[in-house]
Amino acid sequence: MRHTPYYFLLPSVLILAFTSLYPICYSVYYSLFNWRWGDEKDFIGLRNYIVLLSDKEFWIIVKNTFVFAFFACFFEILIGVLLAIYIDRIKIGSTIIRTVLLIPLMISGISVTMLFKVMLDNMFGIIPYLLSFIGLKSDFFGSYTAAMPTIIALDVWWQTSFVFIIILAGLKSIPNEPIEAAKIDGASEWEITRYIRLPMIRSLLFLVLIFRSIDTLKVFDIVWGTTAGGPGLATEALQTYAYRVAYSFLEMSKSMTVMVLFSIVVIFLTILYSRLNKDL
Repeated sequence: MRHTPYYFLLPSVLILAFTSLYPICYSVYYSLFNWRWGDEKDFIGLRNYIVLLSDKEFWIIVKNTFVFAFFACFFEILIGVLLAIYIDRIKIGSTIIRTVLLIPLMISGISVTMLFKVMLDNMFGIIPYLLSFIGLKSDFFGSYTAAMPTIIALDVWWQTSFVFIIILAGLKSIPNEPIEAAKIDGASEWEITRYIRLPMIRSLLFLVLIFRSIDTLKVFDIVWGTTAGGPGLATEALQTYAYRVAYSFLEMSKSMTVMVLFSIVVIFLTILYSRLNKDL
């Protein structure tokens, strides 16, 4: 009877092992081979890792991925937290505002890319058309310097609602007693937010940071649907690179090597965030 609770966990553990652990082990195994589909595969040890880590293009792609993840996370969390703090104080019409802000989150990634690809198109897009009235010429997805900021802005528009709804739920769960006591002591709204509200939802902030960091690092749909990694390597991310290597060049082992390295980075970041959360 003492071990009965563990039996209830067994189905979930088996599903997790099949859907997560097995693909990881499969990728680690085949990353040690030279495999281009088919039955033939040659064992080459760590050569895929050595070749990949010595490739300058790979490090450009790594930089692109982290640049996208950093700025997307920064603006999504910043805007999401500010919106949650402001709307938490609104008494009339807050339900309508929450509903409107959640609309982007209901749209799939590929639909978002198609929407903005049309809106930002140089020939038919409404935004370049409006910008032309004030003498501004734009090439949002075709410019080497503008493509990455455009995709970051697209992701911020799409995913800020995720941060907003979680932080708002956390603010709603804060008891009124500490806030009322602070108001009696003469604390301003900024001081209440800084010293009471935000510290009390610190764990939620770290949770949002972990989720959004992992999600932005594995960005695929909005990159593939808008620029496909171009122009050049301006917006190429690790996920799109792995997909291209696997299905355009049929270098399956190299693609799996990219995913193994990516998994190591994600695991490291998760451990780092957990340590920081405990220390703070």
